[in-house]
Amino acid sequence: MVGSEDFKKTAKILAERFKELDKTVVKIVSNLDTDGITAAAILVAAFKREGIKFSLSLIKQLSRNVLNVLAKEPYEIIVFADLGSSVVSNIKKYLPGRKIFILDHHIVECEDKEIYQLNQHLFGLDEYNEISASGVCYFFAKALNKENIELSHIAFIGAVGDVQEYKGVRGLNKEILDDAVSLGKIEIKTGLRMFGYQTKPVHKVLEYCTDPYIPGVSGNESGAVMFLEDCGIQAKNGEKWRKLVDLNDDEIKKLVTGIILRRIGSEDKPEDVLGPIYTLKDEEEGSTKDVKEYATLLNSCARLGKPAIGIGTVLGNKDAKEKALVLIEEYKKMIINGLSWFHDNRKSENIFEGNGFTIINAGENIKDTIIGVVGGIISRAGIYAEGTIIISIAKNLEGDLKSSIRVAGLKVNEELNLKDLLTDVVKGLDAEVGGHKLAAGSLVSINKEREFIDNIKVVLGNRKV
Repeated sequence: MVGSEDFKKTAKILAERFKELDKTVVKIVSNLDTDGITAAAILVAAFKREGIKFSLSLIKQLSRNVLNVLAKEPYEIIVFADLGSSVVSNIKKYLPGRKIFILDHHIVECEDKEIYQLNQHLFGLDEYNEISASGVCYFFAKALNKENIELSHIAFIGAVGDVQEYKGVRGLNKEILDDAVSLGKIEIKTGLRMFGYQTKPVHKVLEYCTDPYIPGVSGNESGAVMFLEDCGIQAKNGEKWRKLVDLNDDEIKKLVTGIILRRIGSEDKPEDVLGPIYTLKDEEEGSTKDVKEYATLLNSCARLGKPAIGIGTVLGNKDAKEKALVLIEEYKKMIINGLSWFHDNRKSENIFEGNGFTIINAGENIKDTIIGVVGGIISRAGIYAEGTIIISIAKNLEGDLKSSIRVAGLKVNEELNLKDLLTDVVKGLDAEVGGHKLAAGSLVSINKEREFIDNIKVVLGNRKV
């Protein structure tokens, strides 16, 4: 616990430094995903409590272009959330003389005495599921004002959005969850880990289920209905479609067994299907009470280019919530379409399956903002052998290539660092790489596509598997 205690002490020191600064308007720059949205929401709520004026920007990546734009803006104090640690030298280069705070959980490029940085890696807490960026922001906010403990559930939503609860909640994340439970913000149960537990008919839950991915069922409405029949479960009660919450214990057992048997290579992994269900007690019944569902709701806002709706949703704006519920339907359809494209094209030239690695070159067939989500689902679907490296590529609106790298399976290889691996792949291509050891991404010029693909085959083909 020494590392955790030192981390919290540093959070208090940085909060005191922040309080001492003369503040007109503080610039908040956060990442464009669930963790980034929740991290930003925590800072927004904390600053509002202190009467601090702020300007907020949510971005995909802290690139040199973004830093160049920030350099032209008048803000003297800039707080980076869920980004910054991996580009400390660039921040110092482009933003000299500014008061910089970095609240991040990604790999730290370097320390700098002129930059205030709170990151668990600086305290020897190198486990990925120790804490997310929203958690880092939470401890900073709680150090600013102890009343910000009421934001604990938001921090936990961010952790779930980063899939940090998948193998159990531990470390600083456990402290955050304990705070949320003690305040009555979150309740813990055991059940099926599926999106739409309270809100969708059972067959629709199965049709849109991507984690776990169910072959012949996910993305197939008639397949989902037939699957329920095969399991001996009635999809309807009269004319009304039944929801998961309507099933009795015996039916839940049948459903779990059926899913396990359907999943390719996953018969021995029931933990993929059953697990703790974290419920937001203040959410309305039949709404997004499940934390995983809520995290996906926020992610849909980010991936579809509407992060402000996500911020409004987290902070309790009802109009924003209604808009987010519309976006999530579109988002889930896009993911299902992306997975269907993958399965339809496995034998095509778009997908190269090498020894211990796979390249999924989707081009414009999968939106660049969800290519990482699709790649992540495929990595957990039991399709590829444990340890297989999966690189997914899509073309963005600017015509460049967005890539995402994941590793198949649930076991964590402590010696494997995906960010370092991707850095080796793009060496000499003037590409930008971000992320951490278990998930990373890059941006490569379309003009370098052939070189990029060739580099992947050489670097990953030479790995010992």
